[in-house]
Amino acid sequence: MRIMLLFVPVLAFILNIFGLMRIIPPYFTIPLLFISIYVTVYFYQSKKQFKGFKPSNRRRSRFI
Repeated sequence: MRIMLLFVPVLAFILNIFGLMRIIPPYFTIPLLFISIYVTVYFYQSKKQFKGFKPSNRRRSRFI
């Protein structure tokens, strides 16, 4: 999965270069580059997010 997340923006960048040379339409390559960079950054940022504590399996005492 990590290799794919690094490979997709590089491929989108190469396609964007082709779009700047007018080989591929730029209206296709520019959003593709933006989306691939956005998804890559989102994946790496959300991976280190705190997800909360696990609930305890112990029963609470009724007599506190």
